[in-house]
Amino acid sequence: MKNYFTSAALVAAALLIGACGAKNDEEEVTNESTQTEQTVGVKIAYVELDTLMSQYQLYKDYSEVLTRKGNNIQKTLAQKQRALENHAAAVQKKYESNGFTTRDEVERAQASIQKEQNDLAELADRLQNEFAMEQARINEEARDSIQSFLKRYNKTKKFDYVMVKAGDNLLVANPKYNITNDIVKGLNKRYKIKSEVAEQIKAIKEDQD
Repeated sequence: MKNYFTSAALVAAALLIGACGAKNDEEEVTNESTQTEQTVGVKIAYVELDTLMSQYQLYKDYSEVLTRKGNNIQKTLAQKQRALENHAAAVQKKYESNGFTTRDEVERAQASIQKEQNDLAELADRLQNEFAMEQARINEEARDSIQSFLKRYNKTKKFDYVMVKAGDNLLVANPKYNITNDIVKGLNKRYKIKSEVAEQIKAIKEDQD
């Protein structure tokens, strides 16, 4: 559960947009703009994914929330696993010391351990599925946020494409067309943390103190 955002694909899809209309947007997007000199042909800019993820406050906030949730799941499962192992060890010790008086008692003890194993496996599946669903929801929220901002941003910039630079997927990229800072500043300016997320982060910080 350490990879909290499956973002390389999702953000890449969000950042790849076609040409938008040329109308000016009433909302101020950002005071800083990247001036490009692409006067002929296709206008392309790019955004650095690593910088976006490390500086966009939405990612920072949800990363804290998901980290805590993932850690809690691991802690819960580890506790259940230890309890199961202790139970199994106690049954084995009782069996070896002839503590069971009938075969039926042995079978009931074995059935109890098997049920605990099954319950633990079901719990692990359920918690991991819930975590994955939460992760997918956050990814979609981030993607929609970025895509919505870029549509507004591009009403005046009029890029034909905004590409995402992740690792070495863009082998050559002219820094002149890097609009990452613009995008990060604009996104953070628009971002408003949800009350429930703020409460979770507050609780995390209180636990850390």
